[in-house]
Order: sequence, then C-alpha cells, then structure tokens
Amino acid sequence: MLHLDTGNTAFMILCTSLVMLMTPGLAFFYGGLVGRKNVLAIMIQSFVSMGWTTVIWYLYGYSLCFSGDWHGVIGNLNNACLRGIGLNTPAPGNETIPAMVFIAFQMMFAIITPALISGAFTNRVTFKAYMLFLTAWLTFVYFPFVHMVWGGGVLQQWGVKDFAGGIVVHNIAGMAALASILYVGKRRVADRGPHSIPLVALGTGLLWFGWYGFNAGSQMRADSVTTTAFINTDIAASFAAISWLMVAWITERKPKFLGLLTGAVAGLATVTPAAGYVSPSTAAIIGLVAGVVCYFAVEMKNKLHWDDALDVWGVHGVGGALGMMMLGIFANKAFNPEGPNGLLHGDSLFLIKQTIAVAFSSIWAFTFTYAMLRIIDLFTTVKVSEASEEIGLDESLHGEHAYEDVFGMEEHAPAASLMARPK
Repeated sequence: MLHLDTGNTAFMILCTSLVMLMTPGLAFFYGGLVGRKNVLAIMIQSFVSMGWTTVIWYLYGYSLCFSGDWHGVIGNLNNACLRGIGLNTPAPGNETIPAMVFIAFQMMFAIITPALISGAFTNRVTFKAYMLFLTAWLTFVYFPFVHMVWGGGVLQQWGVKDFAGGIVVHNIAGMAALASILYVGKRRVADRGPHSIPLVALGTGLLWFGWYGFNAGSQMRADSVTTTAFINTDIAASFAAISWLMVAWITERKPKFLGLLTGAVAGLATVTPAAGYVSPSTAAIIGLVAGVVCYFAVEMKNKLHWDDALDVWGVHGVGGALGMMMLGIFANKAFNPEGPNGLLHGDSLFLIKQTIAVAFSSIWAFTFTYAMLRIIDLFTTVKVSEASEEIGLDESLHGEHAYEDVFGMEEHAPAASLMARPK
C-alpha cells in the first residue's frame, strides 16, 4: 500500500528529469566528437532511443525487469503495458513514492544505456540495423541485468551491489561496444573529428548535471545517503578530470580541453556503482584512479588498433568494471548502514563477489552483442557501404545536413579516437 511522501516523490520526479536530460547531453557530446558529415547520424541514435526505448519499456521492458522472476535471470510479463499498476501502487522497495515515478526513473536509465554504445561504431552502422540492435540488446542484455542486479534476481540475492549502474549501465555498454567494433571492423573512410569541442563541452556539462539525478536519485528517497551520493558524484568527476588532464599534459605535452572533458565522464562512470556506499574521501580516490586507468585503457586500445571511435570501452566499460571492484575494496557501512563493508572494512568475500559479477556481465554482454549482430546481418546489412562513409551518413542515410556548407568545408583534424588527437 502506498504511504505517499510528497517530498520523496517530488525529489524523484526531479531526478527522473535530470536523468532524461543526460541522453540529449550524450547526443551533443558524441555529435561534437565526429566530423561535420556525420553529426546528425550519431545524434539521432541517442534521440531515437528516447522514443523507441520508451515504447519497449511500456510494452514489456519494465515488466521483464521488475515483475516476477524466472530462475533469477529475468522477470515475467505480469506488468506488460503497465497492467496492474495504479495510483496507489507503491514503488518496489519504497512505499513512500508511487510506482509510476519509479517506472519513469528506471526508464531513463534504459534509454541512455544502449545510446552509450553507439559512440563506438559511429559512421559504420546502418540505421535499420541500429534499430534492430537497440531492440535486441535491450531485451537480451540490458533487461536481464536490471533484473539480476536490481529486480530481485540472482546477483542481487547473492549480495552483489551496484548503486546506480556500474554493471547495469556502464560495464555492459562498454563490453557491447567492444564486441560491436570487433564485428563491424574499422572505418574505411577517415572521419575528421572532433569537429566541435565546444559541442562536446556542452554535452559534458549536461551529462555532469544530469548525473546528480542519476546517482543521488538511485537512493530512491531524499536522506543522508542521498546527499553523500550527490557530493561523491561531483568529487569523483572533478578528481578524474584533473588526473586525466595531468596525465595527458605529461604524455602529450599540452593540457587538452578534450582530455579534461573525457576525464570527467570517466570519473562519473567509475563512481556510479559506489556513489551511495563510500565516503567522499574514497570518491576522491576513485576519481583519481579512474582518470589515470581510463586514460591508459584508451591508449592501449589505440595500440591494439581497435576502432572504438569515441572510446566507449575505455571510458564506460573499464570505468564501470573499475568502480565495481573499488566498491568491493572501499565500501563502508558508516556511510550507508544498509550497504556492505568492503575489503578494507573486513569483508574480503564482497570483493570476490563484485569481481565475479563483473567477469560474468562482461562475458554475457560481449557474447550476446556479437551474436546478435551476426544474426541481424542475416536480415539486413549492418555495416554501411564505403560510398556511404565517403558521402557521410548524414546525407547517405538521412538526407539531412547539420551544416549547410558541410561539403565545402575542409576538415583539418586527423581521424582518430579521443586519444589520438594532434599533439
């Protein structure tokens, strides 16, 4: 029975709105990183998720995540089309807010997660294939992990903790990105991005702002843990931005604005699973480590010649996994009595559980993503033609242009990932 708390309800509506803002922020972030002929093609992949994922979430997504249980892996269809949910239905795990608010909040997570993946295979995938991929990936990767980690499934029952999406959002998106770029291969035509670092800065600002709702809202109420998650989010992002900037300054000889922005996102991704379970001092450590580790993960990717165009694996895949394991080390009941203690506070088993969960989620996301791309390729071509790449996907796939003078502009920046910019 719903015991309505208007303060908690208003807070969660605000947080839901903030998380919604992150997907347009991601579109701007990615849009600035690509060349002028591919801006709309990458941005539409974020915006279309806002529409199509909402449809899927309403039809069966929410129900598979939070209704019933099938062998601890997935839910059932009892709440398909939100059947059985009314004004007085309480949210799962919190009887002070309506279920409708919880449904909307979780829907925003479902919208942004597959959109993250699109940055890896930018300029290479047809729109029809992307729509099929979006549908299949949500159904066979995202929904099962929401259920397993947050919906009463096997990982939650085992004691795995993920405050706001280290596994559920970032790790599985990053591993899916890796599988995607290995399947579709390298770009055949150089994309001379980033075409607008100010656009990347705008996207970073929106992501950072929205992340307060992403992390603080995951407490599902306004209390002391919520405030800790809020400040931890900012601390980790700030320390990661500065540590990435400093490492890049040392190795590339110049302080790069793009590095500062990318480092902030790496810190945000890494602190996500731990935000409500650790102290602010630990958040600083997480941010510091994230900036350095994610930087060198991206550098390793470049040396291996993986064409992860916008470094989704290095920032989100590595960041999400790192955050989960650092939670296993630093978790502290003093900052969340309902949370766990980590290795440094007497529970080494918790670190083992977190590590196994990361390995399991990585294998699942990589395998299912690679397999579904092969299956999609049987029905419609996944990779665009070389001619489409040459023209640019804005024109060849969508018949639109972000800039009127796009074909008259010479692009000077060399094509590469975030790490391979002019020194």
